[in-house]
Amino acid sequence: MKFDLVVKKAKVFLPTGPEITDVGVADGRIVEIGDLATASAAEVVDGEGKWLLPGVIDTQVHFREPGLEHKEDLRTGAMAAVAGGTTTVFEMPNTNPLTINPEALADKLNRASGRMASNFAFFVGASPENLDDLASLETLPGTPGIKVFMGSSTGSLLVEDDASLRKVLANGHRPVAVHSEDEPRNRARRAAYGEGTLEPDPTLDYPLNGTASDHPHVRDAESARLSTERLLKLSEETGRTVHILHLSTADEIDLIASFRKRIRVSVEITPQHLFFAGAECYDRLGTHAQMNPPMRSRHHRDALREAFRAGFFNVIGSDHAPHTLEEKAAAYPATPSGMPGVQTLLPVMLRFAKEGLTTFEEVVRLTSVAPAELYGIKDRGNLQVGSFADLVLIDPREFTVEADWLRSKCGWSPYLSESLFGWPLMTWVGGKLAYSAGGELDITAGRQVEFNWK
Repeated sequence: MKFDLVVKKAKVFLPTGPEITDVGVADGRIVEIGDLATASAAEVVDGEGKWLLPGVIDTQVHFREPGLEHKEDLRTGAMAAVAGGTTTVFEMPNTNPLTINPEALADKLNRASGRMASNFAFFVGASPENLDDLASLETLPGTPGIKVFMGSSTGSLLVEDDASLRKVLANGHRPVAVHSEDEPRNRARRAAYGEGTLEPDPTLDYPLNGTASDHPHVRDAESARLSTERLLKLSEETGRTVHILHLSTADEIDLIASFRKRIRVSVEITPQHLFFAGAECYDRLGTHAQMNPPMRSRHHRDALREAFRAGFFNVIGSDHAPHTLEEKAAAYPATPSGMPGVQTLLPVMLRFAKEGLTTFEEVVRLTSVAPAELYGIKDRGNLQVGSFADLVLIDPREFTVEADWLRSKCGWSPYLSESLFGWPLMTWVGGKLAYSAGGELDITAGRQVEFNWK
């Protein structure tokens, strides 16, 4: 058989576990795994001493197009993705215009076609204008489903009251992805902060000081816990599965665990909520550490790590949300929340595995297999015969994050100068070489994700 690509003698992370073997690709798919020493191929890559992983599926990114292309666009966001080993992204609806109807979704799909190096799908946002249409909107080609903002909204992308949230959950059947913070509480605490009367968050180990480290005092742990409790009660009432994004507090862990005895609920963790914590995080990074929900104290970070070690989380997402250096240079609170992260997702998690927080096999499962299963992604997420050849070859070594490696348009990272693990060498998307370290990127490799939902 004539292969388009053969990767030889790599440590291949198969569903059954790592194995030193060869992988053959033809017509965009993995067609053979085993001894291919005599195989004929258009491209042969020597993988000896390297690791071959299924490409990462990042189910939460903000690529800012349309409307905010000065921060990022679909092309540059996808370039950052494949440079870090991410081959599929789900992009969020808080763009301008908002992705809340078929026309806006179709526009994004059209913009992505032929311009993205990674595969793509686009969430539809729940808003007061489309609550009656969500069951049909979630089945449109090119979307993984509905995204709900209970807090931290853009425009009309806000579902803050229980009556509207109940209506969202009653319309449709796919898992609903939720940003869970209590907007009425956030609003009241922002007002109190502006008036100088804010009561500090008692779960934090440092006081208010007038800088970006005040952010987790303003958007406190109780806001997240309260919102998640409301969400879980409505999930139980309606029978609708919810997927809680970027969990940030110790308080929510036991709460979710208790509801899991009765309902189906999945939870995402971001690398940054496992990595950064405490006043020292804000002292070092300033507003570059500001995001929603916030990084909090070591108390919360350590609880999240322990839950991660225990297998509590279902997927890992980057919540890649870039802003320009100029925007981040303003004084808090006049600064936008969010940070880039799609390019560093895999190396950060591999560092955690190297340090013993988890295993390399578990990182692979949570970044590829698990998101494919959660969202019913067709033929992606597993390194097995028949799947699309979404692959990343890494050099299993430590490396320091430097600015010239970054591909996001915003040009910065909270991990600058940090030592991470697993240097991405080559990334293939559907069998096409989308990234090679030190080389060019194929910006046409990405394809619209298909789903297996009935």
